[in-house]
Amino acid sequence: MDLDVFVSAHRAEWDRLDALLRRQRRLTGTEADELVLLYQRVGTHLSLIQSSAPDPQLVGRLTQLVARARSAVTGTRRASWRDVTRFLTHGFPAAVYRSRHWWVPTALLSTIVAALLGWWIGTHPEVQSAIAAPAELRELTRPGGQYETYYSSHPAASFAAQVWTNNAQAAAMCLVLGGFLCLPVIWILFQNMLNLGVGIGLMSSAGRLDTFLGLVLPHGLLELTAVFVAAGTGLRLGWTLIDPGPRSRRTALAAEGRAAVGMAIGLALVLFVSGAIEGFVTPSGLPTWARIGIGIAAELAFLAYVYVLGGRAARAGDMGDLDESERSAAVPTAA
Repeated sequence: MDLDVFVSAHRAEWDRLDALLRRQRRLTGTEADELVLLYQRVGTHLSLIQSSAPDPQLVGRLTQLVARARSAVTGTRRASWRDVTRFLTHGFPAAVYRSRHWWVPTALLSTIVAALLGWWIGTHPEVQSAIAAPAELRELTRPGGQYETYYSSHPAASFAAQVWTNNAQAAAMCLVLGGFLCLPVIWILFQNMLNLGVGIGLMSSAGRLDTFLGLVLPHGLLELTAVFVAAGTGLRLGWTLIDPGPRSRRTALAAEGRAAVGMAIGLALVLFVSGAIEGFVTPSGLPTWARIGIGIAAELAFLAYVYVLGGRAARAGDMGDLDESERSAAVPTAA
């Protein structure tokens, strides 16, 4: 393509589009139609130049022109508090509710694995000796030992922030790494259950399992539920890559991926609550029954939030994805 000839042939259209975009007054109907037509033509011109004779200066000018025209044609949309409210009352709980067939079995299976690991460690002294020396194990499990002082070793606010950051990172990794055929998610989940199983096993062998559960349950119920939701969603994302169903693999992965990103934001808020409980309630002087009661109340509130609000939103057709107007058009596929 002769670039000079092409520019000479179409410069008038580019200048006209620029003039329409600079108009201060409202465009007439005829001018609006002309704007749309020129936007389409200049977009085609830009594509041709990029593929045939990519002059950097000309490409930059037309790219800016097309972007301004697109904004004028499609309009701009700003996020508002209404979007935040809709996300918290519809999008996020609906996404969690839709993935319940993945995270509920994940939670049950993971709890069984943690319990079995705890039983194995607690009933086999040779396994305990492989974990640490006897003196170190006594220091971990004795009254006032490291398992108990862990929750009060730092100021509550900084400890809660640290816990929240670590847990949110683990949940985000489960969601993002699910696309790698599920394997990284299974490994992260196993590491979490192994840590829990070690604590159960060592404290039960010292006859102090009740103390351990009194420390873990207040924050652990909500925290582990958030991790299970993240892991189950990550597994679902990985399985979508394997079996996308009636949708194309690209369309299915894009839809589930967008929902997973939204869930990462929502779960960060859930883990913030869990971190606050771990930082302020777990090491507090409240009776054990009161601390566990707070943890149970937080867990039941989250489950009610998911199954009541989320179930209602899901039945109304909310998929936890972007609005249809904000998604790219998808080519229909045969089932």
